[in-house]
Amino acid sequence: MTIKDSLAAHWRLIMAQGVIMVILGVLALAAPVFATIAVDIYVGWLFLFSGVLGLIAIFSARHPTRFRWGMVTAGLSLVLGVMLVWKPVEGALSLTMLLTAFFIAEGLFQATTSVAYRGSIGSTWGWMLASGIADLALAAIILSTWPTSVIWALGIIAGVNLITSGWAIAMAALAGHEIAKASVAPMTPAQPGIK
Repeated sequence: MTIKDSLAAHWRLIMAQGVIMVILGVLALAAPVFATIAVDIYVGWLFLFSGVLGLIAIFSARHPTRFRWGMVTAGLSLVLGVMLVWKPVEGALSLTMLLTAFFIAEGLFQATTSVAYRGSIGSTWGWMLASGIADLALAAIILSTWPTSVIWALGIIAGVNLITSGWAIAMAALAGHEIAKASVAPMTPAQPGIK
């Protein structure tokens, strides 16, 4: 199945994802400090669950001592999760730096992917490129105002990222809808005498 086929077949789900991301992004921009704390706590819980599940998996193995590295990483994940959930404001500093690096990588990926696949995704490649550039610009702003931006940066980064990525996804869904409409357009039979 090609990219065009996938877009045409699943454009409604893709559109729903884009709309939800835009709504969440607007909410994050409306309350950036709250969004910063929420993202920090969310990531903390992810690390916490990951650490607990990792330790359960290791200790349920036959020879847990053979998995020392797994025990170390699961333990570190558990400790990091507890720290982020227990003290989210302090965790925002390191998490903001980490997510800024992530958004730099995501921005570069989106920008290069949009150019590479511009023939397959039609006019929506420009939206993907704009989303990637917005991620890169936001990361530059955050880094230039470091460390005073820590308390609101994570919420702003998450909000703008959700809005731009959601918009790009929604535009790709619209392109998929157009592809789907074109593939099922009824062929009108030629009428005699009309050329």
